[in-house]
Amino acid sequence: MTTAPLNTLLTQQRCALGVFIPAGLHRSDTQRRQLGRLAEAGADLFEVGLATADAVLDGPVIQAAYHRALSHGNVLDRTLRAIEHAASLRPTVVMTYWDPVRRHGPERLARRVTDAGATGIMVVDLPGNETLRWHDTARDAGLDTPHLISRTTPDASLPAAVERTSGWLYVPASTTLTGYQGPLDIPGLADFVQRLRRTSPLPVVSGVGISTPALAARVAPLVDAVVIGTPIVRALMAGPGLASDVTAAFAQTLHASSLGQHHG
Repeated sequence: MTTAPLNTLLTQQRCALGVFIPAGLHRSDTQRRQLGRLAEAGADLFEVGLATADAVLDGPVIQAAYHRALSHGNVLDRTLRAIEHAASLRPTVVMTYWDPVRRHGPERLARRVTDAGATGIMVVDLPGNETLRWHDTARDAGLDTPHLISRTTPDASLPAAVERTSGWLYVPASTTLTGYQGPLDIPGLADFVQRLRRTSPLPVVSGVGISTPALAARVAPLVDAVVIGTPIVRALMAGPGLASDVTAAFAQTLHASSLGQHHG
């Protein structure tokens, strides 16, 4: 069901660059300017984070950003405004946890996110007993449902793990929380991505722990898109103008390293 612009992006010859931005971190006018600068700096895809107080898979930088966003109030309205502007610039997906989905109502949230222009929504801690309902709800609203696939998933469980997923498969480059800045097990990641591609034809996206442009260049040949989160969020919290420089550094390295390579 992947939308045409997103499908084109994830099946092109070079690895795409996704940029994560937590909605509501700054005022709406500042946020619009940030998104525009990030697009100009090389972001191919936006992931807009819907804040939650209990982001258990995220490290301290993104958790702090979410708490700041929540302290500003009206987080859903701020998120919808961020989606609307982001989607006018680049294909845009929403990243969130189940608690905000539950609190806002799955059907209502899916419809409002679609109306704002998002192409998909990924719930990183989707409970198993909610999977069927949520995927049906999102599909009915016209949304892709990317799925985070744990690196520890055995081969025999991969078909069930990717069932009903649409848009893409998200494979963490590190098995730690977001914000990890250490080395990556590139051979292990490559092996898992290969096994995943034998199971599903969906594009593969990687993030978590891709902390430098050099690491992004090593991951790029393995996947269809690389997503950077904590380096961008850290820059946004330090000073709104810094994030575009970070994005440009990743984009230049990533695009140069993957030029002419096919990832599908």
